Amino acid sequence: MTPTAAADAGNRTASRPVSVARGYRFEVVKLVSQWRVRLLVLACWIAPALFVAGVKEQSTLPTDTLFGRWMHATGWAGPLVTLGFAGTWALPLLTSVVAGDVFASEDRLGTWRHLLVVVRSPRRIFAAKALAGLTVILLLVAGLAVSSTVGGLLAVGDQPLVGLDGRLLAPGDAAVKVLLAWVCVLAPTLALAGIGFLGSVALGRSPMGLLLPALVALAMQLAQMLPLPVAVRLALPGDAFVDWKGLFTSPAQLTPLLIGIAVSLVWAVTATALAYVLFLRRDFTNPTDDGSARRAVTAGALPLAGLLGATVAVVAATTTAQGSGIEQTKVERALATEFAHLYRMQTRQLHRPAVTEAQLRTTAACGKAGVQDDAHGPGNDWRCVVSWHLPGVVATGSAVYQLDITADGRFVADGDGPKEVNGYFLVRTPAGDAPNPLWQFDGDVDLLSTSAKG
Repeated sequence: MTPTAAADAGNRTASRPVSVARGYRFEVVKLVSQWRVRLLVLACWIAPALFVAGVKEQSTLPTDTLFGRWMHATGWAGPLVTLGFAGTWALPLLTSVVAGDVFASEDRLGTWRHLLVVVRSPRRIFAAKALAGLTVILLLVAGLAVSSTVGGLLAVGDQPLVGLDGRLLAPGDAAVKVLLAWVCVLAPTLALAGIGFLGSVALGRSPMGLLLPALVALAMQLAQMLPLPVAVRLALPGDAFVDWKGLFTSPAQLTPLLIGIAVSLVWAVTATALAYVLFLRRDFTNPTDDGSARRAVTAGALPLAGLLGATVAVVAATTTAQGSGIEQTKVERALATEFAHLYRMQTRQLHRPAVTEAQLRTTAACGKAGVQDDAHGPGNDWRCVVSWHLPGVVATGSAVYQLDITADGRFVADGDGPKEVNGYFLVRTPAGDAPNPLWQFDGDVDLLSTSAKG
């Protein structure tokens, strides 16, 4: 080969476009080389296990969190408590740090022109950066799930888990449901990641781009606390962060969860597509063109607001969602079902004669703030009387509960007598002494079920 031919071959090799795979590997290395990302990865893979193990040594439990009251009883409660915290705080913040900065970091460093000279394709740059950001986010989520699960099983053990309807889940069933719960929250995490990409592209080096996923998640959390109509609640992309609780009832409350996952994925695709379009339209020859608030509003906020409105309309038209979804008959049915299952658990723990749910014929009568008929809506002013029958006993048993029902359908039942039924006392279990299971317990009202169901 002549020198001229060799030079031409070398030029052709040098001018060969960089593939998405090579760009992806380069972007992943760039991300994990940052000290804050390394620190987050380390924290996600270690901190949850330490937290779960630490709770085991404490006398108090995080009873304000779903499954927190069972952390001394089974290791499968640990990853669910961690999941509740992660959906509220950890995942939005982690997504902000990674997705909200993956494009803006080039603006701060002024390296866009150098990157374009090497790759020579904004499309491949966007794909490589988005895939790298998602990879790191998935690594962080996996760390939270694995660490909390391993920590819980090592510290407490592989005992059965009490579901939100009082049924006892075998360790194998609990493991499957815990895994599914963590998989389900990937959808709203991807939605926040898409919003992070959009903020990072549209706002450039502005700190607002970095904070956007966390701010959006905070706004959704505040909205979830309000007594919103069910259709609006299900249309929020963060609803799947709480709807995983429906996996722990029988039958599972899958409809709200599937709607939440679908809505989250639509938001993830839409926000990422908007970020992609803005990225391709950007003038990389102008070093001062690193995003603007006006562009973020017109090309980002307004389309997502339109998407929210369209989603609300679709959910309202295709589901049975009406009002808050919390109705008197639903509350009575959920409370009676859970009480019957927990009564059987208490019977076994106290070594009393076995009884079935059919023999108990449990019913509940509930009212709210003096309203005895057609009570509805969330609040801490629900009062219920549960009645049941024992074989061979003429008298009907009854117990009083105060209920605090949140807007998402979760309720906490607090026993108000008689003391020998739902008062506070310790019972002996295979895992050690534990509070009376009928004293306080968490439950869930299916917001989409119909009142006519039996």
